Amino acid sequence: MTTPRLRVVIAEDHPLFRQALKSLIAADLACEPPLEAPDGLTALELIRRHRPHVALFDIEMPRLDGMGAVRAIQQERLDVKVCLLTAFKDPVLLDEAISLGVHGYVLKESAASEIVAAVKVVAAGGSFISPSLSGHLLERRQRVDALRDERPGLERLSPAERRVLKMIAVDKTTKEIARELGISPRTVENHRAHIAQKLGLQGVHSLVKFALGHRSSL
Repeated sequence: MTTPRLRVVIAEDHPLFRQALKSLIAADLACEPPLEAPDGLTALELIRRHRPHVALFDIEMPRLDGMGAVRAIQQERLDVKVCLLTAFKDPVLLDEAISLGVHGYVLKESAASEIVAAVKVVAAGGSFISPSLSGHLLERRQRVDALRDERPGLERLSPAERRVLKMIAVDKTTKEIARELGISPRTVENHRAHIAQKLGLQGVHSLVKFALGHRSSL
């Protein structure tokens, strides 16, 4: 039985850069000809139709940006690994990407070989973040460790409770969380109550305040 060739979607609104990415990936990886999209909504249509293994999204795009595309992919439960491209060394964007669970995060200023390597690593099930962002990753790790020390109950959260907490941290309502996770609002409320109990928080507002205040460390 032969292994299916890698399928990649490239979502980038600058045509010349998009073409360059397509040529690089096609030349360096054993893949089908990469599919192209000039915006996030077109990329989503391609993902629904062609079921690629990897989607390479520019963070800043018309109609639907990279972060919005990641949320849509999660909401629809599309089976594709996402690698984000950005022109900015913005730690807030990186924190948000990590919180959303993206598989790759690459600076556009990186060498072409780094972008291709990111697609290759992500396609194989790994994670890739531009090495030039390692300093911020270390700082984030320190923040996460400090928060774990402050709130040891975080280690006792179930995987479902962790997902709910991260969604609360990006200001999702109970109904929005229920819809995206495919569960009932009552189940979400039960998760919220258990999270608050494990973290020693009293009331709904204290949980929301905690999640929003520590979004980059969850």
